[in-house]
Amino acid sequence: MFLHLGGEVMVPTKDIIAIFDISSTLKSKNSQYFLDVCKEEGFVQKIVQEDPRSFVITEKVERSVKKGKKSRKTVIYYSPISALTLQKRAGFIDDIDKF
Repeated sequence: MFLHLGGEVMVPTKDIIAIFDISSTLKSKNSQYFLDVCKEEGFVQKIVQEDPRSFVITEKVERSVKKGKKSRKTVIYYSPISALTLQKRAGFIDDIDKF
């Protein structure tokens, strides 16, 4: 199954490590530092020009055809869609209205 993150970006749900709300996460200095380092290292991809509402950490396992080795590629996507909406779409949480 795939998850639409906004714009023209879709990722396999099996590659998703975590989905975070950006406004609550940025209140922590450690989280802000983590995202700053990831941006400097080139792991961050902004999907659209508008302000992000969430970010999604993904990791894809890539196999080298020539060497037969596995490598992992981490990508953090800034999404304009709320973390709660993304989590519901991915099936990570049930509909809250049921409770």
